[in-house]
Amino acid sequence: MFLRRWIPLVADASAWIAGLVAARHFSPAAAVLAVVLHAGIGHAHHLYRRRHPIGSFEEVRAVTSTVVTTAALLVVLSVFSHRTLPPDEPALGAAVALVLMLAARYVWRLRVARFQRPDARVAAPVLLFGAGRAATVLVRSMLHDPDGRYLPVGLLDDDPAKRNLHVHGVPVLGGRDDLARALGRTRAGTVILAVANAEADLVRDIRDRALAAGVQFKVVPSVPELMDHPVGVRDIRDVQIADLLGRHQIDTDLDAIAGYLTGKRVLVTGAGGSIGSELCRQIHRFAPAELMMLDRDESSLLAVQLSIDPAARLDDPAVILADLRDAGRIRTIFRERRPQVVFHAAALKHLSLLQRFPGEAVLTNIQGTLNVLSAATSVERFVNISTDKAANPVSVLGASKRITERLTAEMARRRAGTFLSVRFGNVLGSRGSVFTTFSAQIAAGGPITVTDPEVTRYFMTIQEAVHLVIQAAAIGRGGEALVLEMGKPVRIAEVAAQMAAMAPSPVEIRYIGLRPGEKLAEELFGEGEVDRRPIHPLISHVSVPPLPIASLRTLDPTGPAPDLAARLDALCHDVPALAA
Repeated sequence: MFLRRWIPLVADASAWIAGLVAARHFSPAAAVLAVVLHAGIGHAHHLYRRRHPIGSFEEVRAVTSTVVTTAALLVVLSVFSHRTLPPDEPALGAAVALVLMLAARYVWRLRVARFQRPDARVAAPVLLFGAGRAATVLVRSMLHDPDGRYLPVGLLDDDPAKRNLHVHGVPVLGGRDDLARALGRTRAGTVILAVANAEADLVRDIRDRALAAGVQFKVVPSVPELMDHPVGVRDIRDVQIADLLGRHQIDTDLDAIAGYLTGKRVLVTGAGGSIGSELCRQIHRFAPAELMMLDRDESSLLAVQLSIDPAARLDDPAVILADLRDAGRIRTIFRERRPQVVFHAAALKHLSLLQRFPGEAVLTNIQGTLNVLSAATSVERFVNISTDKAANPVSVLGASKRITERLTAEMARRRAGTFLSVRFGNVLGSRGSVFTTFSAQIAAGGPITVTDPEVTRYFMTIQEAVHLVIQAAAIGRGGEALVLEMGKPVRIAEVAAQMAAMAPSPVEIRYIGLRPGEKLAEELFGEGEVDRRPIHPLISHVSVPPLPIASLRTLDPTGPAPDLAARLDALCHDVPALAA
């Protein structure tokens, strides 16, 4: 430690001596004076107190300032005393000294960088596709990890302007068409897609080229997955089906979000579910005064709590174990905890099961939502999480969620706060989604069962969906349903084919036909709804007709399933006899 503090000072003193020798008027007195002045001024600039990384811009600025100030003082002293140094020589001596100091630091930085590089005998050589911001950060991260498992040996980018570019010393070797040649030249065994928001076509193309060349293929996560940190080596992962279906760049108005979440008491129902848990994690980033996580599943509650705070315990008041069907319990929670913002994500969502048991959809999705709405007497903002199946519904699930949209719009007429719904499609990776089903079928050896070769669905990742839900809640108006941009619908048969191709062994794909309540293609907008996007390019605003609460008296959750399904369908539409 002592030597490392004094070596730079000794080196700088030597540089001054060499500079004054080059000025051709060297004298011991002048050298001592220059070294003393430089040491004092450098100490004031924190130059020898290890405040600046070696060879950094900050250190270069401090060295330059110290040398210039020292030279200026030498000139002033030379004017008053001709015994030290002629007044026309300090500038030349300072220039030579500065060049030597900076050169010494550059050499030292190269030495440090060499020791920080991964061991080429152990680290795997990798080729990165993409030479943009994500790749730049990733390459730097790789080259500064002596124990790293990856050593970048080249980059590829389709932008002609980046040809012959070097990123932290790693060369750009061409575009995607040069991938096979670059792999042969560098002997890399892995291709990493370093484009954080790559389109699905690009991901599939680079993956296919890498696999055809006989090397591994990995990716960096999308931007929504990297909200709380820049991309790094630890983020590199295997390709997932979500990467092959496409990613969305989400432009978030952080100021608007912070305005309604920061410092507020926020309640999330269904906090243990796929959407609810991600809502909790993202809301936590905006520093609410209190984040209340409500669910009836104690294990799921613990899981989401630990994902936010690994040291958390179940006796934390942030965790609330309750059932939405218990109206009295819900009223007590709202009265005692006084939430200001509510995200209502709790719901039953399995279409085929609810088609068989519509009474459960009534008790949880409809009556449970009404219990929360009725208890929310003094909230500032209430966000009901809906689904694209609520647009022109043909299933019990879709009808129950359309009714919750209309109930939320009805409460918007009665209350001072903002009550709105947010509607989006299928979420990649959520529990019970087609992807978890396909994964389980692949693990069992197949077959993968698809309803129809032409069936399509809208998909988003959990991070993308929740990111837009939070954004939508900041701009939505009371009584609206906000419809999130879902991109292009995806053929389920294509998803099955992609997942089958990623399976460790061949898997059969079998078509079984559409089930009751299923559509061949989902819709984002119902009859009469217009796609208007007045504020955010990825969020549409549609008006929702309110549903009088008295209309629910016609629902009997214990009645025959076909009759109950018919009553739900009737409540989704403006039937005068029911709305009276």
